[in-house]
Amino acid sequence: MRDASESIGSSHSLKILFAVLVLTSLPGAPVVAQKAQETKLPPYDLHSETKMKGAVDEVKEPPKGSEKEAIHLLVKNGADTADLYLCPKSFLADMGMSFSKGDEIALTGSKVKTSAGDLILAREVVKGNDTLVLRDDKGSPVWNWKH
Repeated sequence: MRDASESIGSSHSLKILFAVLVLTSLPGAPVVAQKAQETKLPPYDLHSETKMKGAVDEVKEPPKGSEKEAIHLLVKNGADTADLYLCPKSFLADMGMSFSKGDEIALTGSKVKTSAGDLILAREVVKGNDTLVLRDDKGSPVWNWKH
């Protein structure tokens, strides 16, 4: 039998998944997808997709007033540290999800190289019973409707 916290976590995950499905089917989604391609991040590469687990070592938030800029997580897995690009801060807040130092997460994402160094573009992040879907199965961001 499930306890109340499992039911609440599953319910929250379903709400996040439902929001992603509804938001990606909005009529303006193709127009805003073009704007996302103008960002300086390299495209999501399905061929470099990887899965990993680790603990959040640091949450790097954008400066105040820059809520549309991305939140990064530094994730430690043993001696390795990965820079994980999540999504705009405003989108994460809208989804009701947050991350703190020490959170254990599992992620699926694309390893990419940038002028600032290597990072992982997150497609899906699991924390406890909650699954945050940030990109569709082709790697396109689901938050584009926000811009």
